[in-house]
Amino acid sequence: MVAEGELLVAHIRRKDARGSPPTVLGFQPAALVDHVARVDWSLLDRIPGDRGGSQQVAIEELNHILGEVNAHILPCINGFSPIRTIAGGSVANTIRGLTAGFGVSSGIIGACGDDEQGCLFIHNMKFSAVDLSRLRMKKGPTGQCVCLVDAEGNRTMRPCLSTAVKLQANELAREDFKGSKWLVLRYAFFNLEPIKTAIKLAKQEGLSVSLDLASFEMVRDSRPHLIELLETGNIDLCFANEDEARELIRGDLQSDSEAALNFLANHCKWAVVTLGPRGCIAKHGKEIVRVAATGEAPAVDATGAGDLFASGFLYGLVKDLPLEECCKLGSCSGGSVVRSLGGEVRPENWQWMREQMQNKGLSLPNFSE
Repeated sequence: MVAEGELLVAHIRRKDARGSPPTVLGFQPAALVDHVARVDWSLLDRIPGDRGGSQQVAIEELNHILGEVNAHILPCINGFSPIRTIAGGSVANTIRGLTAGFGVSSGIIGACGDDEQGCLFIHNMKFSAVDLSRLRMKKGPTGQCVCLVDAEGNRTMRPCLSTAVKLQANELAREDFKGSKWLVLRYAFFNLEPIKTAIKLAKQEGLSVSLDLASFEMVRDSRPHLIELLETGNIDLCFANEDEARELIRGDLQSDSEAALNFLANHCKWAVVTLGPRGCIAKHGKEIVRVAATGEAPAVDATGAGDLFASGFLYGLVKDLPLEECCKLGSCSGGSVVRSLGGEVRPENWQWMREQMQNKGLSLPNFSE
């Protein structure tokens, strides 16, 4: 497996090196494989942490949860398996969405292990035409995450990254960012040093920077460091969901999503707060827009909803579209991923997204560009 993986990465680097730099780069220090399963909530009562959030676990706990999944599995939906294993991670989901759904050349900067999960990550991302020339393969395990989804589509995530290989700050080079336009990041205190280095190098090359706030637990547990990062003025675009927004402004009883939006907009050119089935609000300069969610059917799985919203929104910014259109694009792409299990949009749901875009009078992506 090691030799096969190394040969695969070498082949990908040779192939991708011939092309132009990706328009959008995602920095995900540790590659991640998601094990997504529809389960009854009783399983969540037996594992630590808050429901609906994302809390790191040790490899022993991850394996224990995986061992329990089959005893709690829910019936399949629409003929698809109730269990799915795919390349994951917020940044990877966004980057894959940009290439597969919008035809925007995009790549990943990071590291994967020389194991079965590493090869799965590579194959899955390459199938979606993601540029992997900046992905390093290292000896060791690839990160994994259990995504537990209930009957209403709510997801609870338990990632295991403590033993995973990852790209260190001193392994990043200015050359990695040369020629690209956007850098996509996910906030993580345990990756703060490489995140800061990536931002510094990206800014030296003139890239704009997009930051996702990751999870309400991450904001709650390392808020001062997040505020410090925002106050640098180097974050051009910031995404937060309602729970993250609430933690950001410390859950004041008088606060609301618009207060969090204004807080973010004080530090970023574009600020977005997603509101689940109620859509989103966004601000750029003095302009504030509210856009409804797209799609009336109940969500099968909310995994990746925010990540794919970011794909559509970033596509709009790359195309210099107005703020409201960017939000509508995000609403369409975010609505597409919740129609099936996992953070990867199935082909029939990309088609659904394009139909929604046409209904809203939005321009369809041109994959021949």
